[in-house]
Amino acid sequence: MKKFSLLIVAVLMTITGAFAQIHQPVKWSVAHKKTSKNEAVIFIKATIQNGWNIYSQNVADGGPIPTSFNFTKSSDYTLNGKVLEPTAKTKYEEVFKMNVPYFTNEVVFQQKVKLNKGTATVKGSVEWQACDKSQCLPPDEYNFTVTVK
Repeated sequence: MKKFSLLIVAVLMTITGAFAQIHQPVKWSVAHKKTSKNEAVIFIKATIQNGWNIYSQNVADGGPIPTSFNFTKSSDYTLNGKVLEPTAKTKYEEVFKMNVPYFTNEVVFQQKVKLNKGTATVKGSVEWQACDKSQCLPPDEYNFTVTVK
């Protein structure tokens, strides 16, 4: 019985250790605001854990993976321009030998859409990479859906 108890404790510690390695420093949310009968703005917000950052959409070649957006095509809506972002902070990163634009704490991206039928369900995804001073996590993706009425 004693060996069995030790085995259970060892298994639980291993499982706990494995889950402790899964780190998600960025939480995403989506909202919208209808600006007229046939137009709306989709707000895609990243809440970034203290000490971490994500990169701008406007990273030069040779840098880290930029944040990117993909919207599912639909006859219900048309994208109006590109995804807008606020002015990013910039820092020189030795590993890339370049200045890199990034965001900390919180950032809200905005996409204007034309509503072809007055309402629409907008689906898409955002791909990003989060880094802190000692590590960069592999790129991750967040899928979103928002219904504009």
